[in-house]
Amino acid sequence: MTGLSGKSVVLCVTGGIAAYKAADIISRLRKKGADVFVIMTKSATEFITPLTLEVMSGNRVVVDMFSRDFTWEVEHISLAKRADVFAIAPATANVIGKAAHGIADDMVTTTLMATKVPMVIAPAMNTGMYENPVVQENISILEKRGVRFVQPASGRLACGDSGKGKLAEPEQIVHEICAAAMKQDLKGKTILVTAGPTRESIDPVRFISNHSTGKMGYAIAQNAQMRGAKVILVSGPVSLDAPYGVEVVPVISALDMHDAVISRLDNIDWVIKSAAVGDYRPANVAGEKLKKKDNDMSVELVRNPDILAEIGTKRQKHQLVCGFSMETEDLLNNSRSKLEKKNCDMLVANNLKTEGAGFAHDTNVVTLLYRDGTHEPLQLMQKDDLAGIVLDRLLQLDKKKD
Repeated sequence: MTGLSGKSVVLCVTGGIAAYKAADIISRLRKKGADVFVIMTKSATEFITPLTLEVMSGNRVVVDMFSRDFTWEVEHISLAKRADVFAIAPATANVIGKAAHGIADDMVTTTLMATKVPMVIAPAMNTGMYENPVVQENISILEKRGVRFVQPASGRLACGDSGKGKLAEPEQIVHEICAAAMKQDLKGKTILVTAGPTRESIDPVRFISNHSTGKMGYAIAQNAQMRGAKVILVSGPVSLDAPYGVEVVPVISALDMHDAVISRLDNIDWVIKSAAVGDYRPANVAGEKLKKKDNDMSVELVRNPDILAEIGTKRQKHQLVCGFSMETEDLLNNSRSKLEKKNCDMLVANNLKTEGAGFAHDTNVVTLLYRDGTHEPLQLMQKDDLAGIVLDRLLQLDKKKD
């Protein structure tokens, strides 16, 4: 769901040393399933050859508006119509100014003028140029028209200066292109997602935890952000990179997660509770490392607060609550009981013993259960794809509330 399968991206490359990164951007776009068409300014060809980008994209690169070496069509119009997303990376101060003021004097700007699709611009230039009030005003003009800007990074620039102006990382640019290609049907929603395991300390060295990797919750958070939602991700300890554009609240224990979630509950539209929260914690946490002895050792455990149940009692009428259930037997009955007991609108249930489901996998096999008593079994799929379906179903339930 966060890929570009079946989508066409027109990538415009303008003149600057960062033009060489276009090859990496194209490679990443193609790996996500996009058909990539490249337009270069003549200045860009001084830094990287059209042949290189033709090999990377698998399509002919367009540079000259008046070239006769192609099957006849009005090229800038045909590319504008073909695109699902229009991107400029790197974008110079010159092309940003032209875009802001409707100047169309080369293949890039004439195609830009003809397109009606979402647009992503990634600036790259000297710090002084980027911070120039004229450039900032031009960026503001385009942002007001709905153009997505990928903010440049700070660091040492090719000219020797240090400051803001480096082209953003290709991974981040591709993320914004993917987001631009997605429907913005969650715009205006604030969604809280929990993910990962919790750790319950025994002493300064040892803890009780589980095998959750956080992949499912992180996929949901990223998908929701790309669809326009404001997303707060309350995450236990995981080895995953933070999703782009998502506010991450790191926590360790179940008590930490409880406080982070409940304190934010009043300002949330949807809660998606995918974290694997520890049900118990040690009654006493040793201040020093417990030494191994010749005899056995027991640890007294006490119940952690049930976060999902508390959300179910404190929720407001407009809010939607989605829980997760992992079982090893009697999946439907156990999950149905959990949904009803904890006052959820929807519950995502899976069986740990099903091949391809559960912790650590990039895939999952789940059944969606609803408050009205119905359930929906889904086939094995990537967690990214499942994340999109979970959000789709919640959006359907949300519309029924209106």
